Amino acid sequence: MGCSFSGLNALYDAVNGGGDVWINENRFRVVRQLGEGGFAFVFLVKEIVADASGGGLAKKVKDPSHISVDGTYAVKKVLIQNKEQLELVREEIRVSSLFNHPNLLPLLDHAIISVKDGQGGARKHEAFLLFPVHLDGTLLDNSTSMKAKKETFSTADALHIFRQLCDGLQHMHSLEPPYAHNDVKPGNVLLTRRKGQPPLAILMDFGSARPSRKQIRSRQEALQLQVLYPFLIHTHYKPLRSCYYSVLSPFRAPELWDCPSHADIDERTDIWSLGCTLYAIMYGMSPFEYALGESGGSLQLAIVNAQIKWPNAGPKASYPEALHQFVTWMLQPQAAVRPRIGDIIIHVDKLIAKFTK
Repeated sequence: MGCSFSGLNALYDAVNGGGDVWINENRFRVVRQLGEGGFAFVFLVKEIVADASGGGLAKKVKDPSHISVDGTYAVKKVLIQNKEQLELVREEIRVSSLFNHPNLLPLLDHAIISVKDGQGGARKHEAFLLFPVHLDGTLLDNSTSMKAKKETFSTADALHIFRQLCDGLQHMHSLEPPYAHNDVKPGNVLLTRRKGQPPLAILMDFGSARPSRKQIRSRQEALQLQVLYPFLIHTHYKPLRSCYYSVLSPFRAPELWDCPSHADIDERTDIWSLGCTLYAIMYGMSPFEYALGESGGSLQLAIVNAQIKWPNAGPKASYPEALHQFVTWMLQPQAAVRPRIGDIIIHVDKLIAKFTK
């Protein structure tokens, strides 16, 4: 799937004004906007296939399970502000193409186009990324809605959602070289409700994914690492004001907050985020988010010291203590003693066998 830099300006016009759009040789009709955030917009589109015998995207996509039954997909449009952001988008496309797993959102096609800036006539770039669509929203969306209704996931559903995230991450961690997602959180997990089954969970957004293993051997390298990850997480999707919150991300591992001058960083940064995400599946927030609302509280200190705060009331009694111990096991501030994804999968399978009827 190559990038095209010209001949696709009609895509820009159509997405902004409705109508049909083309991503390379395939045609789509814009149905409606699904969401936006800073420099990114997501649209629901429907493929228009001229050949009644089939073709279109189905000829291009290798895995038939990625082809929509009703022809609907999601298109993410990214406004690229400078050459640095252009390179980051290209890197996201490259990295996304490495993965092939049912619990990782596949990139089906993409195009990068050159558009004229209306103010000065200069040309800028915009990226259009095509994905399968999941209209039930993210884990964050679902948790917020359920919290308003005073509902929670059952123990079985919580464990099955978590297990699927583990499967997706195991695929990433097993590559050569291993890749870390670096931004595992409820807002990057798509859920699809299924009758009589636990929700389908799919991890998305690989804009921060990078080879996971890094040797830090100086204070300068440590400081560069601490700056790099918040920058990657938000630089081409959020306005600058959002970078403040990214630096204060309550799902970020301690070694990315305060990295020692001599450290070996690996994919266990994702294990910390997984532990925070399991807590969020149960309680709708990170185990450290309380620090943001406390007078004199420090999110960084709460994370670096693994000061988990469990709810004193509400749904706490509905979850077994074994799940709290499981979260605590993943949230070990010293990365060297934190479990790896294979250990997590063995343990969650035991919990599923114990608590799923």
